[in-house]
Amino acid sequence: MVALNAACGTVGEGALAGRDVSRRQMLKAGAAAVATMVASGPIPGASAGGLSALPHLEGATPPASARQVLLLDRGWRFFEGDVPFPEILGQDESYDNAKAGKAWGAAAPEFDDSDWGAVQVPHDFVSFQPIQPDANRAQGYRRRGIAWYRTALRFDPADQGRHIELQIDGIATHATIWFNGTVVERNWSGYNGITIDLTPFATFGDDLNTLAIRVDAHAMEGWWYEGGGLYRPVRIVKRDPVHIVTDGVYAHPVPAGDGWVLPVEVTAYNAGTSAAVMTVVSTLEDAEGLVVASGQAPLSVPALEQGAARLDLAVANPRLWSVEAPSLYRVQTRLMAGDRCVDAVTTTCGFRTTRFDKDKGFFLNGRPLKIKGVCVHQDHAGVGTAIPDGVWDYRIRRLKELGCNAIRCTHNAPSAVVLDLCDRYGLLVMDENRQFNPSPDTLAQLQWMVRRDRNHPSVILWSVFNEEPMQGSAAGYEMVRRMAHAVKALDATRPVTAAMNGGLFTPVNVSQAVDVVGFNYQQDKYDAFHAAHPDRTLISSEDTSAFSTRGAYETDKDSRTIAAYDDPVKGWNTHRAAWKEIATRDFIAGGFVWTGFDYHGEPSPWGWPSNSSFYGIMDLCGFAKAAFSIHQAQWVTDRPVLALVPHWTWPGREGQPIKVMACANLAEVELFLNGRSLGRQAADPYEMNHWMVPYAPGRLEAVGYTGSAVAARTQVETTGPAVALRLTPDRDRMRGDGLDAMPVTVEAVDAQGRPVPVAQDLVTFTVEGGDIIGLGNGDPNSAAPEKGERRALFNGLAQVIVQARAGAPALTLTATAGGLKPARARVPVDAVPPPARQATTGSDLILDTWYAAPLAATQEAALAYRQADPTPWDDFGTRWAHDPQTADGYTLCSVRFTPHAKVGRQGGRVVFLSLVGVCDIYEGGRLLGRKTTPMPGRMEVALAPGTGQRRLDVLFQTPAGAAFGFDRNVVVRQA
Repeated sequence: MVALNAACGTVGEGALAGRDVSRRQMLKAGAAAVATMVASGPIPGASAGGLSALPHLEGATPPASARQVLLLDRGWRFFEGDVPFPEILGQDESYDNAKAGKAWGAAAPEFDDSDWGAVQVPHDFVSFQPIQPDANRAQGYRRRGIAWYRTALRFDPADQGRHIELQIDGIATHATIWFNGTVVERNWSGYNGITIDLTPFATFGDDLNTLAIRVDAHAMEGWWYEGGGLYRPVRIVKRDPVHIVTDGVYAHPVPAGDGWVLPVEVTAYNAGTSAAVMTVVSTLEDAEGLVVASGQAPLSVPALEQGAARLDLAVANPRLWSVEAPSLYRVQTRLMAGDRCVDAVTTTCGFRTTRFDKDKGFFLNGRPLKIKGVCVHQDHAGVGTAIPDGVWDYRIRRLKELGCNAIRCTHNAPSAVVLDLCDRYGLLVMDENRQFNPSPDTLAQLQWMVRRDRNHPSVILWSVFNEEPMQGSAAGYEMVRRMAHAVKALDATRPVTAAMNGGLFTPVNVSQAVDVVGFNYQQDKYDAFHAAHPDRTLISSEDTSAFSTRGAYETDKDSRTIAAYDDPVKGWNTHRAAWKEIATRDFIAGGFVWTGFDYHGEPSPWGWPSNSSFYGIMDLCGFAKAAFSIHQAQWVTDRPVLALVPHWTWPGREGQPIKVMACANLAEVELFLNGRSLGRQAADPYEMNHWMVPYAPGRLEAVGYTGSAVAARTQVETTGPAVALRLTPDRDRMRGDGLDAMPVTVEAVDAQGRPVPVAQDLVTFTVEGGDIIGLGNGDPNSAAPEKGERRALFNGLAQVIVQARAGAPALTLTATAGGLKPARARVPVDAVPPPARQATTGSDLILDTWYAAPLAATQEAALAYRQADPTPWDDFGTRWAHDPQTADGYTLCSVRFTPHAKVGRQGGRVVFLSLVGVCDIYEGGRLLGRKTTPMPGRMEVALAPGTGQRRLDVLFQTPAGAAFGFDRNVVVRQA
């Protein structure tokens, strides 16, 4: 995202960097070659904040030399399915096929996409697919397939000479990208970002630029739901010819003596025609904008090459980043040509130390910290993998509420916004690579991840693979040795790990090539491995995999439900036992529970009709299961935790025993039913506390004690029948930039306003001032669509994902259900500047193959050629004028074309971007327009509706020796 200041366009490299940048001190001109300012006291750190802290693209117009970051989220046309390329048979076609700019089919600039659907990016087209039993189980029984995206970009003439880059943060999965009919990139992973230099191919002004992307989502990289399409943001970035490259600032603080040093490494590229001598200026700012340190260094960049500079900023006493107080700083880096700022980038950093100890586990800032982590896939109910920033914010806050202090990005590099949020909320990150392969293409994906993510203080580990069959072999060792070497070449400050589920005790294996040995499950091998290798540092990279269904408390194969009490299924571990294995061993640095949230796909243990996982501590919507309370009791230490499982609404079960579990981080727990004590127990920090209670309607209450004092109380009550709906938005305000989205919780309540935990009502939604972009309820067995306006409650809950519209004063969501009082939620929408966007338009039909009739002496003779077949005539293109005639006369030039479907129905315009000569323009016998001057000029004529092939004739008056024709494109545009 981007924010611009008057001096130079300072642009954040991360998804959240660079918002509302304030400055109290600016570096003054004429500073020494390397100047350093040292902080002399404590510096206030950045607070975590909520979604209001999320920046968005600002609409300011930067100076001509400043970087522009333009969102490319609108103006996309989408086709689901493949568009076969025509078979090339003719000689002329074969010749053209070998040329740059001559793509065929849907990749061609002139292709008719006017009837394709309009979509907004990010877009996961698989999330719109029905759930079908004959589709791939691992992918959630949704078909993937092939799809096309197209758009037309308009670049201002003032952009000529600037470096223009296309940035695509993620395409699932294989993709071919054409720009103006030329293949500019082929990508082989759904998880890496793509940057493409469009500068050599770009056109400006009236000439449009066609961007076409074919996505093949048949290709799978994982065994979970992966979505399909342009599911992460897309941008156009315009910069000075000499500029800082994407991810070209590396600024990660390291301790130095009694203080700190911030090494700043800057890589620039020169797209110009001559070498450039520049100065790199970097300033470190605290959260309030106070300049803490600054410095500069020279940088020389040859033409069409990269150059690098390094400078060190000394900082005496920074505020440290931690999981409790995630203090952040901004590094403002400017590229100066004399006194002119030609480019600028803002990155965030945090001052913290990390260390893995062979006996005592993990240390953050010199203090031991048990890693309490979860594994997270990148999908959510209703939106699939196209998760808006606001929904990611909700998910990260839910993890903090859980007591989690770390996430493992499984099994791929995450969206950039995830790491920005982890920086701001204080979550440690194991950043994980997808492909286990050191060959050039896949090694480049790993290197991209490290380059992009190495400034984040939240990232503490690089994981190079997950559960590979070659992990216990010499070949696996050699592969990891090379991958780890590539990581260390880019970042030597963090250790490398790998998630191993076997092969730990073979003579040569992957554990010998990493810094921290990752155990996936294998809890029974912790002690043996530690005894055999007492010098190695260890972590549980994945554990638990406990099944449960939210709100269900009996396991029933027929209904595909699994009790949420955390009882073992199929021999797997439990949340309680897995954590005990970690918590009771200091040498295990911590662990990552599989998983924080349920996710689409991998529906073990049942299969159809189950279509999402059962592993989550929370369900697909982020609603808590019983495991949420278990882990809060295990992980939260700064406040009392006391929770009761299950609910207490069991009609028809009177007198039957109900298993009750209390989850507490206190000394003792006492249980009461309708005021009668059922016993007081010492709280068990690992197994929790249990009672078998004959069901009687009323109130079940737990009281938690610390010594003799009551530390906490909680209760569950028998509810009455549902009488009304209730809507609870995740936040009380939204941003009116057209991007902000958030979940709204839907409940049914009884006459006393208590949530009814057994409600399953079908709810219908309407929205004003926004859009519903997804629906969910956490039911892993539901095949109901996650798009639309209807969703049933599942065990009392459902969720609506809403997106606010730009310019709307408020978003109002209304919910109705048969027999229940409707609910309405109104969320104010704050007016904010719209994001800066790249200009797009409908596709042009380019008329680039014309035919010139033989020279005629009179106008009448030339017009007679309108009835003739033009193909035997002299053919010519539109990029330069036709050769002059040798005698005075008239020359008819003709083109045959079939207009795009929308033009055929509604009419359009023929635009001559540069028409040379005096001429009349005809279609059939009808005169459309007349040009009376010989000088080149732009001209438009109206084109009436009409389907099928059309013919355009231009009659030129051609004096001997005078140029005529078209020295720029002729295009047909929508009206």
